[in-house]
Amino acid sequence: MTASRPTSAVVVGASGGIGGALIRALAEGEAYAPIFALSRSGSSPPQGVRSLPIDLSDEATVAAAAARVGEAGPVGLVIVATGLLHQAGVSPEKSVRALDPAAMATVFAINTIGPALVAKHFVPLLARRERCVFAALSARVGSIGDNRLGGWYTYRASKSALNQILRTLAIEVARSRPEAIVVGLHPGTVASDLSRPFRPDPTVDGVFSPEESAAHLLRVLTGLGADDTGGVFAWDGSPITA
Repeated sequence: MTASRPTSAVVVGASGGIGGALIRALAEGEAYAPIFALSRSGSSPPQGVRSLPIDLSDEATVAAAAARVGEAGPVGLVIVATGLLHQAGVSPEKSVRALDPAAMATVFAINTIGPALVAKHFVPLLARRERCVFAALSARVGSIGDNRLGGWYTYRASKSALNQILRTLAIEVARSRPEAIVVGLHPGTVASDLSRPFRPDPTVDGVFSPEESAAHLLRVLTGLGADDTGGVFAWDGSPITA
């Protein structure tokens, strides 16, 4: 009896801190082949990793990347490691008076609509008769029940909406891929560009390097089963309530 062919792995947002660390960690293992690093700005992935362009605000590029990935056979892992918290003209709001429609649309385009478009084009590539995973980086602040501090209206709402999309996707995917796992992942506080203006000193306890966060997230994914699909899990494996 011949061994089954390894399925491929895809990381969207591979030029970011966590995305790049995920690519490096996956490249060091043997669970997936080939491995695809997708990003808008381009990346220099490890040897053997295939780099492809993608722009989550342009569905045509998402479809084109999926077509290229699909040529390699079934996909066993998709991780959407993109996220937007701040950029020029976009910053977490401290008060409802700070809400800006254009900034809100920009955040939702990356944090919510983007991962949904990745799901639209990449879920059909997932293996049908074996364990496979579609995961996207969410955040604990997306939990409605856990919101006790207020503020950060748009970022919170974009992650809450993402969690709902993942839950709905999990229900649909289970009908054709009973071994599939669709989840959101909270990476914790990571020393990356996304969190730099808002995190404590990166040397204090509780702030992870991208490499540490990637290791935690991959460990969590390894421990999940089909019964966990639709959930959101923190870096330590604990479930996060909606």
